[in-house]
Amino acid sequence: MNHRDESRLRLHDLHLAQGRRMVLEHLQGDFLPGAITALIGANGAGKSTLIQSIMGELRPVSGKVECLVARERCAWLPQQLALDLTFPMSVEELVMTGTWPSHGALKGYCAAHYRKGRDIMGRLGISHLAHRPLGELSGGQRQRALIGRTLMQEAELLLLDEPFANVDSQTVDILVSILRQMADNGMTIIVVLHDMDHLKRLADEVLMLAGGRGEWMAPQALEHPAHMPTQPMTFTSGGHHVGSA
Repeated sequence: MNHRDESRLRLHDLHLAQGRRMVLEHLQGDFLPGAITALIGANGAGKSTLIQSIMGELRPVSGKVECLVARERCAWLPQQLALDLTFPMSVEELVMTGTWPSHGALKGYCAAHYRKGRDIMGRLGISHLAHRPLGELSGGQRQRALIGRTLMQEAELLLLDEPFANVDSQTVDILVSILRQMADNGMTIIVVLHDMDHLKRLADEVLMLAGGRGEWMAPQALEHPAHMPTQPMTFTSGGHHVGSA
């Protein structure tokens, strides 16, 4: 794992608000290349607000987000609810849009692009779905296609919002493996999680948001009740609630 001075994403005494309501205060720390950070917290704790700030969509009240990753190398994978399934696009077409940030949306794809896209779909086990419309896919198949777009983009910073929600166990296994490979290749990954089993399998570090503040900890610390937030926050395990604090 890389040292702190190699961080490409840092929070400096960050204060964030939505409207007139202060959501987060005095938030600081480093997201490391080659590491997966789980972002956790109760509903309304500020997870979406922090992500908006990292992506440059929300201006801080004070402090700053220092991101050394080029804009075209930053990728955001929202919940699948944000995906328009009525848009006439196939799996291959979605994967290929990963070239747009660096290549442009109006240029055609070359043979090398298509070879890379086919290789990525093969890694994700969705080659047979290349020409299937997105609206005909299962939740797990759509999530693999969305990850494929990110791989096509060659992102250096990846943010994911509950990537394992409503997907099958095989897809979870594939995505965990792919995300770990991406981190091992030096990508900085931030993932919103609510499942303790997924967190244990995936996270190197945890940033817990509660009471308007952020606390960094190792995943193992969440096994001790003293480290859990006072605000209600429920983790699940295998689809069952395992506790809230």
